[in-house]
Amino acid sequence: MSILRPGDEKFHYSDGSHKWIPPDPDYDQEVWDEQVRQHRHGHLRNERPKVRIQRLV
Repeated sequence: MSILRPGDEKFHYSDGSHKWIPPDPDYDQEVWDEQVRQHRHGHLRNERPKVRIQRLV
């Protein structure tokens, strides 16, 4: 599961899936594709937050 941050709305539909069609028909599709790829990569970097595990003795 990924974390939605403020500003991520432009890359997501209401169901959480990613928008591969640019919001403006005049927007360059290749530029949009790269922005979505980088956005998705950001999800992957934050996918496994660092958690401290304590062992019960």
